[in-house]
Amino acid sequence: MKPASDELTPDGVDYQLPSREQLMTVRLDGRADVLILTVEGDVDGLTAPRLSSAIGEAFRALAGRTLVLDLTQVRFLGSVGLRTLRDSAHEAARHEGFQPLRVVVDHTRPVIRPIEIVGLDQILALYHTVEDAIAAGDLR
Repeated sequence: MKPASDELTPDGVDYQLPSREQLMTVRLDGRADVLILTVEGDVDGLTAPRLSSAIGEAFRALAGRTLVLDLTQVRFLGSVGLRTLRDSAHEAARHEGFQPLRVVVDHTRPVIRPIEIVGLDQILALYHTVEDAIAAGDLR
């Protein structure tokens, strides 16, 4: 009997997980008054630690700027990703000049629905476009 990790897919092809970079990409765009962190792909147990790290780095680089988290290109937002958003909202509250974490979600169900179900829409500032999030001004 061979171990499960050595098994082939039903069509006889070796199955290997895609790299983390194929599942999710994170891009930081630093502007004079705002940092935009754009996420594409799946936010799950494999990729959420990278997202958490990227958000933490963005918080450290704020220097008085606003952080906007763009999730419009996210295809899947799992429970670990939701926890990352919750933790990031709490982290935002610890920064001088507190502003709720601005999150761009558009109208896609894979992102907005889980956020609403767990009640994160009560602690995150949600927008449908990056431009709206930037134009929101001081939320204090």
